[in-house]
Amino acid sequence: MQQYINPRFVYHGEGALDALKGLKGKKAVICIGGGSIKKNGYLDVIEGNLKEAGFETKLIEGIESDPSVDTVIAGAKVMEEFGPDWIVAVGGGSPIDAAKAMWVKYEYPDISFEQMCTPFGLPEMRTKAKFCAITTTSGTGTEVTAFAVITDYEKGIKYPMADFEITPDVAIVDPALVAGLPPKLVAFTGMDALTHSIEAYVSTARSFYTDAMALHSIKMIQDNLVSSYAGDQAARAAMHDAQCLAGMAFSSGLLGIVHSMAHKTGAAFEGGHIIHGCANAMYLPKVIKYNAGDRATADRYAQIADAIGLCGKTRAAKVEALIQFCLDFNREMNIPNCISEYGEGGKKVEAGQGFVSQAEFESKLSDIAANALQDACTLSNPRAIGQAQMERMMQAVYFNEEVYF
Repeated sequence: MQQYINPRFVYHGEGALDALKGLKGKKAVICIGGGSIKKNGYLDVIEGNLKEAGFETKLIEGIESDPSVDTVIAGAKVMEEFGPDWIVAVGGGSPIDAAKAMWVKYEYPDISFEQMCTPFGLPEMRTKAKFCAITTTSGTGTEVTAFAVITDYEKGIKYPMADFEITPDVAIVDPALVAGLPPKLVAFTGMDALTHSIEAYVSTARSFYTDAMALHSIKMIQDNLVSSYAGDQAARAAMHDAQCLAGMAFSSGLLGIVHSMAHKTGAAFEGGHIIHGCANAMYLPKVIKYNAGDRATADRYAQIADAIGLCGKTRAAKVEALIQFCLDFNREMNIPNCISEYGEGGKKVEAGQGFVSQAEFESKLSDIAANALQDACTLSNPRAIGQAQMERMMQAVYFNEEVYF
Protein backbone atom coordinates (compact mmCIF):
# COMPACT_ATOMS: atom_id res chain seq x y z
CA MET A 1 0.00 0.00 0.00
CA GLN A 2 1.17 3.52 -0.82
CA GLN A 3 -0.10 6.93 0.24
CA TYR A 4 -0.22 10.34 -1.35
CA ILE A 5 -0.50 13.31 0.99
CA ASN A 6 -0.80 17.03 0.30
CA PRO A 7 -1.84 20.01 2.42
CA ARG A 8 -5.59 20.20 2.89
CA PHE A 9 -5.65 23.59 1.17
CA VAL A 10 -3.34 25.01 -1.50
CA TYR A 11 -4.16 28.58 -2.48
CA HIS A 12 -2.33 29.69 -5.61
CA GLY A 13 -2.38 32.47 -8.17
CA GLU A 14 -2.78 36.21 -7.92
CA GLY A 15 -4.25 37.34 -4.60
CA ALA A 16 -3.65 34.02 -2.81
CA LEU A 17 -2.49 35.87 0.31
CA ASP A 18 -6.12 36.83 0.88
CA ALA A 19 -6.68 33.23 2.03
CA LEU A 20 -5.20 34.23 5.40
CA LYS A 21 -8.39 36.14 6.12
CA GLY A 22 -10.22 32.83 6.30
CA LEU A 23 -8.09 31.15 8.97
CA LYS A 24 -9.80 30.45 12.29
CA GLY A 25 -7.96 31.01 15.55
CA LYS A 26 -6.78 33.47 18.20
CA LYS A 27 -2.99 33.68 18.08
CA ALA A 28 -0.53 33.30 15.20
CA VAL A 29 3.25 33.27 15.22
CA ILE A 30 4.79 34.55 11.98
CA CYS A 31 8.24 33.17 11.17
CA ILE A 32 10.43 35.00 8.65
CA GLY A 33 14.05 35.16 7.55
CA GLY A 34 15.77 38.39 6.53
CA GLY A 35 14.32 41.82 5.99
CA SER A 36 13.15 41.51 2.38
CA ILE A 37 9.64 40.44 3.32
CA LYS A 38 9.46 43.59 5.46
CA LYS A 39 11.01 45.90 2.88
CA ASN A 40 8.68 44.87 0.09
CA GLY A 41 5.61 45.41 2.29
CA TYR A 42 4.31 41.85 2.31
CA LEU A 43 4.80 41.34 6.03
CA ASP A 44 2.35 44.21 6.55
CA VAL A 45 -0.12 42.52 4.19
CA ILE A 46 0.23 39.20 6.01
CA GLU A 47 -0.15 40.75 9.45
CA GLY A 48 -3.09 42.83 8.23
CA ASN A 49 -4.88 39.81 6.80
CA LEU A 50 -4.36 37.84 10.02
CA LYS A 51 -5.58 40.71 12.17
CA GLU A 52 -8.65 41.02 9.94
CA ALA A 53 -9.28 37.35 10.73
CA GLY A 54 -9.12 38.16 14.45
CA PHE A 55 -5.58 37.01 15.27
CA GLU A 56 -3.11 38.45 17.73
CA THR A 57 0.31 38.01 16.10
CA LYS A 58 3.89 37.48 17.25
CA LEU A 59 6.92 37.76 14.97
CA ILE A 60 9.96 35.47 14.95
CA GLU A 61 12.48 36.98 12.55
CA GLY A 62 16.07 36.64 11.47
CA ILE A 63 15.94 32.93 10.66
CA GLU A 64 19.21 32.31 8.86
CA SER A 65 19.90 30.40 5.69
CA ASP A 66 20.49 26.76 6.61
CA PRO A 67 18.77 27.17 10.01
CA SER A 68 20.51 25.71 13.03
CA VAL A 69 19.42 23.55 15.93
CA ASP A 70 19.91 26.58 18.22
CA THR A 71 17.54 28.68 16.08
CA VAL A 72 14.91 25.96 16.29
CA ILE A 73 15.16 25.70 20.07
CA ALA A 74 14.98 29.50 20.52
CA GLY A 75 11.93 29.77 18.26
CA ALA A 76 10.13 26.96 20.03
CA LYS A 77 10.65 28.78 23.33
CA VAL A 78 8.99 31.90 21.90
CA MET A 79 6.07 29.77 20.74
CA GLU A 80 5.75 28.13 24.15
CA GLU A 81 5.55 31.54 25.83
CA PHE A 82 3.07 33.01 23.31
CA GLY A 83 0.83 29.94 22.81
CA PRO A 84 -0.19 30.21 19.14
CA ASP A 85 -2.85 28.06 17.54
CA TRP A 86 -1.45 28.84 14.06
CA ILE A 87 2.16 28.98 12.90
CA VAL A 88 2.57 31.01 9.70
CA ALA A 89 5.96 30.48 8.05
CA VAL A 90 6.95 32.93 5.32
CA GLY A 91 9.99 32.66 3.07
CA GLY A 92 12.11 30.24 1.16
CA GLY A 93 13.07 26.82 2.39
CA SER A 94 15.01 28.01 5.42
CA PRO A 95 12.31 29.92 7.38
CA ILE A 96 9.65 27.33 6.56
CA ASP A 97 11.90 24.40 7.45
CA ALA A 98 12.93 26.07 10.70
CA ALA A 99 9.31 26.81 11.57
CA LYS A 100 8.38 23.16 10.98
CA ALA A 101 11.06 22.06 13.43
CA MET A 102 10.02 24.77 15.93
CA TRP A 103 6.46 23.49 15.60
CA VAL A 104 7.55 19.98 16.60
CA LYS A 105 9.45 21.31 19.65
CA TYR A 106 6.49 23.52 20.58
CA GLU A 107 4.11 20.57 20.49
CA TYR A 108 6.57 18.23 22.23
CA PRO A 109 9.11 20.26 24.29
CA ASP A 110 10.93 17.18 25.57
CA ILE A 111 11.53 15.60 22.17
CA SER A 112 15.22 15.30 21.27
CA PHE A 113 16.70 16.48 17.99
CA GLU A 114 17.67 12.91 17.22
CA GLN A 115 14.04 11.80 17.67
CA MET A 116 12.86 14.65 15.46
CA CYS A 117 15.16 13.43 12.69
CA THR A 118 14.08 9.79 12.85
CA PRO A 119 12.39 9.26 9.46
CA PHE A 120 8.61 9.05 9.84
CA GLY A 121 8.91 8.69 13.59
CA LEU A 122 7.20 11.85 14.88
CA PRO A 123 4.25 11.70 17.27
CA GLU A 124 0.86 13.06 16.23
CA MET A 125 0.98 16.79 15.57
CA ARG A 126 -1.66 19.55 15.82
CA THR A 127 -2.27 19.11 19.54
CA LYS A 128 -1.50 22.84 19.94
CA ALA A 129 -1.30 24.49 16.52
CA LYS A 130 -1.82 24.17 12.79
CA PHE A 131 0.68 25.25 10.15
CA CYS A 132 0.46 27.62 7.18
CA ALA A 133 3.38 27.98 4.76
CA ILE A 134 3.79 30.94 2.40
CA THR A 135 6.59 30.47 -0.10
CA THR A 136 8.66 33.40 -1.36
CA THR A 137 10.97 31.40 -3.65
CA SER A 138 10.27 29.02 -6.51
CA GLY A 139 12.16 25.86 -5.75
CA THR A 140 12.06 24.19 -2.37
CA GLY A 141 8.43 23.04 -2.45
CA THR A 142 8.59 22.94 1.35
CA GLU A 143 5.19 24.64 1.57
CA VAL A 144 3.60 21.33 0.52
CA THR A 145 6.09 18.74 1.75
CA ALA A 146 6.64 16.43 4.68
CA PHE A 147 10.27 17.49 5.01
CA ALA A 148 12.57 20.04 6.61
CA VAL A 149 16.35 20.39 6.73
CA ILE A 150 18.12 21.60 9.87
CA THR A 151 21.88 22.12 10.24
CA ASP A 152 24.03 20.95 13.14
CA TYR A 153 26.94 23.37 12.81
CA GLU A 154 29.04 21.62 15.44
CA LYS A 155 29.04 18.47 13.31
CA GLY A 156 28.89 20.29 9.97
CA ILE A 157 25.95 18.16 8.81
CA LYS A 158 22.51 18.98 7.45
CA TYR A 159 19.82 16.68 8.82
CA PRO A 160 16.56 16.14 6.93
CA MET A 161 13.39 15.73 8.94
CA ALA A 162 10.88 13.50 7.20
CA ASP A 163 7.35 12.85 8.42
CA PHE A 164 3.89 13.44 6.95
CA GLU A 165 2.90 14.94 10.31
CA ILE A 166 4.79 18.13 9.36
CA THR A 167 3.03 18.56 6.02
CA PRO A 168 1.50 22.06 6.25
CA ASP A 169 -2.26 22.38 6.66
CA VAL A 170 -2.37 25.38 4.32
CA ALA A 171 0.01 26.35 1.53
CA ILE A 172 -0.08 29.77 -0.15
CA VAL A 173 1.62 30.11 -3.55
CA ASP A 174 1.20 33.74 -4.61
CA PRO A 175 3.28 34.88 -7.63
CA ALA A 176 3.48 38.44 -6.31
CA LEU A 177 5.96 37.22 -3.70
CA VAL A 178 8.52 36.11 -6.31
CA ALA A 179 8.23 38.98 -8.79
CA GLY A 180 11.42 40.62 -7.54
CA LEU A 181 13.64 37.57 -7.04
CA PRO A 182 17.27 38.10 -8.12
CA PRO A 183 18.28 36.02 -11.17
CA LYS A 184 20.80 33.91 -9.26
CA LEU A 185 18.10 32.83 -6.79
CA VAL A 186 15.72 32.08 -9.68
CA ALA A 187 18.41 29.85 -11.19
CA PHE A 188 19.29 27.91 -8.04
CA THR A 189 15.74 27.40 -6.80
CA GLY A 190 14.60 26.44 -10.29
CA MET A 191 17.25 23.72 -10.50
CA ASP A 192 16.20 22.55 -7.04
CA ALA A 193 12.67 22.12 -8.38
CA LEU A 194 13.91 20.27 -11.46
CA THR A 195 15.93 17.93 -9.26
CA HIS A 196 12.88 17.27 -7.08
CA SER A 197 10.81 16.18 -10.05
CA ILE A 198 13.48 14.08 -11.75
CA GLU A 199 14.43 12.30 -8.54
CA ALA A 200 10.78 11.72 -7.63
CA TYR A 201 10.08 10.20 -11.05
CA VAL A 202 12.77 7.52 -10.64
CA SER A 203 12.46 7.03 -6.87
CA THR A 204 11.62 3.63 -5.42
CA ALA A 205 8.64 5.27 -3.68
CA ARG A 206 7.13 6.74 -6.86
CA SER A 207 3.50 6.16 -7.85
CA PHE A 208 1.13 7.10 -10.66
CA TYR A 209 0.11 10.11 -8.59
CA THR A 210 3.65 11.42 -8.10
CA ASP A 211 4.57 10.61 -11.71
CA ALA A 212 1.84 12.93 -12.99
CA MET A 213 3.02 15.81 -10.81
CA ALA A 214 6.69 15.22 -11.63
CA LEU A 215 6.33 15.05 -15.41
CA HIS A 216 4.12 18.11 -15.65
CA SER A 217 6.47 20.05 -13.42
CA ILE A 218 9.47 19.14 -15.59
CA LYS A 219 7.61 20.31 -18.69
CA MET A 220 6.70 23.61 -17.03
CA ILE A 221 10.30 24.09 -15.93
CA GLN A 222 11.51 23.37 -19.46
CA ASP A 223 9.16 26.02 -20.82
CA ASN A 224 9.69 28.70 -18.20
CA LEU A 225 12.89 28.55 -16.13
CA VAL A 226 15.28 30.37 -18.45
CA SER A 227 12.65 33.01 -19.26
CA SER A 228 11.99 33.46 -15.55
CA TYR A 229 15.74 33.87 -15.03
CA ALA A 230 15.68 36.59 -17.69
CA GLY A 231 12.92 38.44 -15.84
CA ASP A 232 9.74 37.39 -17.66
CA GLN A 233 6.99 37.73 -15.04
CA ALA A 234 4.53 35.33 -16.67
CA ALA A 235 7.26 32.68 -16.71
CA ARG A 236 8.11 33.48 -13.12
CA ALA A 237 4.50 32.93 -12.08
CA ALA A 238 4.49 29.62 -13.96
CA MET A 239 7.69 28.55 -12.20
CA HIS A 240 6.06 29.29 -8.84
CA ASP A 241 3.37 26.74 -9.65
CA ALA A 242 5.86 24.31 -11.23
CA GLN A 243 7.99 24.13 -8.10
CA CYS A 244 4.89 23.50 -5.99
CA LEU A 245 3.94 20.57 -8.22
CA ALA A 246 7.51 19.29 -7.84
CA GLY A 247 7.10 19.54 -4.08
CA MET A 248 3.92 17.50 -4.23
CA ALA A 249 5.74 14.90 -6.32
CA PHE A 250 8.67 14.39 -3.98
CA SER A 251 6.80 14.77 -0.70
CA SER A 252 5.10 11.44 -1.35
CA GLY A 253 7.47 10.08 -4.03
CA LEU A 254 10.69 10.88 -2.13
CA LEU A 255 14.13 11.70 -3.52
CA GLY A 256 17.57 10.18 -4.15
CA ILE A 257 21.30 10.63 -3.78
CA VAL A 258 21.48 14.06 -5.41
CA HIS A 259 19.85 15.32 -2.26
CA SER A 260 21.83 12.97 -0.01
CA MET A 261 25.06 14.52 -1.26
CA ALA A 262 23.68 18.07 -1.26
CA HIS A 263 22.58 17.70 2.37
CA LYS A 264 25.94 16.37 3.52
CA THR A 265 28.21 18.69 1.54
CA GLY A 266 26.22 21.88 2.16
CA ALA A 267 27.79 22.72 5.53
CA ALA A 268 30.89 20.50 5.46
CA PHE A 269 33.58 22.88 4.22
CA GLU A 270 35.39 25.72 5.96
CA GLY A 271 35.15 28.18 3.08
CA GLY A 272 31.38 28.53 3.35
CA HIS A 273 28.11 26.88 2.48
CA ILE A 274 27.37 25.26 -0.84
CA ILE A 275 23.95 26.66 -1.74
CA HIS A 276 21.48 23.79 -1.87
CA GLY A 277 19.93 24.45 -5.28
CA CYS A 278 23.33 25.01 -6.82
CA ALA A 279 24.59 21.75 -5.32
CA ASN A 280 21.66 19.93 -6.88
CA ALA A 281 22.41 21.50 -10.27
CA MET A 282 26.03 20.34 -10.09
CA TYR A 283 25.28 16.82 -8.87
CA LEU A 284 22.18 15.96 -10.92
CA PRO A 285 23.86 15.14 -14.27
CA LYS A 286 26.37 12.84 -12.53
CA VAL A 287 23.67 11.01 -10.60
CA ILE A 288 21.54 10.49 -13.72
CA LYS A 289 24.59 8.88 -15.36
CA TYR A 290 25.17 6.64 -12.34
CA ASN A 291 21.54 5.63 -11.84
CA ALA A 292 21.14 4.88 -15.55
CA GLY A 293 23.47 1.94 -14.96
CA ASP A 294 20.31 0.25 -13.74
CA ARG A 295 18.31 -0.65 -16.84
CA ALA A 296 14.86 -0.05 -15.34
CA THR A 297 15.94 3.38 -14.10
CA ALA A 298 17.40 4.22 -17.50
CA ASP A 299 13.97 3.45 -18.94
CA ARG A 300 12.44 5.95 -16.52
CA TYR A 301 14.89 8.66 -17.55
CA ALA A 302 14.12 7.87 -21.18
CA GLN A 303 10.42 8.36 -20.42
CA ILE A 304 11.19 11.85 -19.12
CA ALA A 305 13.14 12.61 -22.29
CA ASP A 306 10.21 11.45 -24.40
CA ALA A 307 7.69 13.44 -22.35
CA ILE A 308 9.53 16.72 -22.91
CA GLY A 309 10.45 16.08 -26.54
CA LEU A 310 14.19 15.49 -26.31
CA CYS A 311 15.89 13.82 -29.26
CA GLY A 312 17.15 10.26 -29.10
CA LYS A 313 16.27 6.96 -30.74
CA THR A 314 17.75 4.59 -28.17
CA ARG A 315 17.42 4.42 -24.41
CA ALA A 316 21.07 5.41 -23.99
CA ALA A 317 20.68 8.38 -26.34
CA LYS A 318 17.63 9.57 -24.45
CA VAL A 319 19.47 9.38 -21.13
CA GLU A 320 22.35 11.41 -22.59
CA ALA A 321 19.84 13.93 -23.94
CA LEU A 322 18.37 14.33 -20.45
CA ILE A 323 21.83 14.85 -18.98
CA GLN A 324 22.55 17.49 -21.62
CA PHE A 325 19.17 19.10 -20.87
CA CYS A 326 20.32 19.62 -17.27
CA LEU A 327 23.78 20.84 -18.32
CA ASP A 328 22.22 23.32 -20.73
CA PHE A 329 20.34 24.93 -17.85
CA ASN A 330 23.62 25.27 -15.95
CA ARG A 331 25.27 26.87 -18.94
CA GLU A 332 22.42 29.29 -19.70
CA MET A 333 22.16 30.42 -16.09
CA ASN A 334 25.90 30.49 -15.32
CA ILE A 335 25.81 27.69 -12.74
CA PRO A 336 29.06 25.81 -12.04
CA ASN A 337 29.20 22.16 -13.05
CA CYS A 338 31.36 20.88 -10.21
CA ILE A 339 32.51 21.70 -6.68
CA SER A 340 35.99 22.79 -7.80
CA GLU A 341 34.32 25.53 -9.89
CA TYR A 342 32.07 26.69 -7.05
CA GLY A 343 32.87 30.09 -5.58
CA GLU A 344 31.32 32.17 -2.82
CA GLY A 345 27.56 32.58 -3.21
CA GLY A 346 27.44 30.02 -5.99
CA LYS A 347 29.62 32.05 -8.34
CA LYS A 348 31.22 30.05 -11.14
CA VAL A 349 35.01 30.24 -11.08
CA GLU A 350 37.91 28.53 -12.82
CA ALA A 351 38.36 24.91 -11.75
CA GLY A 352 40.48 24.76 -8.61
CA GLN A 353 39.82 28.40 -7.72
CA GLY A 354 36.70 27.79 -5.62
CA PHE A 355 36.52 27.93 -1.86
CA VAL A 356 36.61 24.15 -1.41
CA SER A 357 40.26 23.17 -1.87
CA GLN A 358 41.22 19.75 -3.18
CA ALA A 359 43.12 19.06 0.05
CA GLU A 360 40.10 19.81 2.24
CA PHE A 361 37.79 17.87 -0.03
CA GLU A 362 40.00 14.78 -0.02
CA SER A 363 40.53 14.93 3.75
CA LYS A 364 36.77 14.94 4.37
CA LEU A 365 35.67 12.71 1.50
CA SER A 366 35.33 9.45 3.43
CA ASP A 367 33.30 10.96 6.27
CA ILE A 368 31.03 12.96 3.96
CA ALA A 369 30.36 9.90 1.81
CA ALA A 370 29.52 7.86 4.91
CA ASN A 371 27.13 10.58 6.10
CA ALA A 372 25.49 10.74 2.66
CA LEU A 373 24.91 6.99 2.75
CA GLN A 374 23.02 7.45 6.03
CA ASP A 375 20.85 10.28 4.65
CA ALA A 376 17.16 9.38 4.42
CA CYS A 377 17.11 10.20 0.70
CA THR A 378 19.57 7.41 -0.08
CA LEU A 379 16.94 4.82 0.87
CA SER A 380 14.72 5.74 -2.08
CA ASN A 381 17.45 6.12 -4.69
CA PRO A 382 16.70 3.68 -7.55
CA ARG A 383 20.21 2.22 -7.74
CA ALA A 384 21.99 0.92 -4.65
CA ILE A 385 25.25 2.59 -3.70
CA GLY A 386 27.99 1.70 -1.23
CA GLN A 387 30.83 3.58 0.47
CA ALA A 388 33.38 3.16 -2.30
CA GLN A 389 30.86 4.09 -4.98
CA MET A 390 29.68 7.14 -3.03
CA GLU A 391 33.26 8.33 -2.64
CA ARG A 392 33.83 7.86 -6.36
CA MET A 393 30.61 9.72 -7.12
CA MET A 394 31.66 12.64 -4.97
CA GLN A 395 35.06 12.72 -6.65
CA ALA A 396 33.24 12.95 -9.98
CA VAL A 397 31.19 15.92 -8.79
CA TYR A 398 34.27 17.64 -7.37
CA PHE A 399 36.50 17.27 -10.42
CA ASN A 400 33.71 17.20 -13.07
CA GLU A 401 34.76 13.72 -14.17
CA GLU A 402 32.77 11.20 -16.18
CA VAL A 403 30.82 8.54 -14.29
CA TYR A 404 31.71 5.06 -15.51
CA PHE A 405 30.74 2.75 -12.64
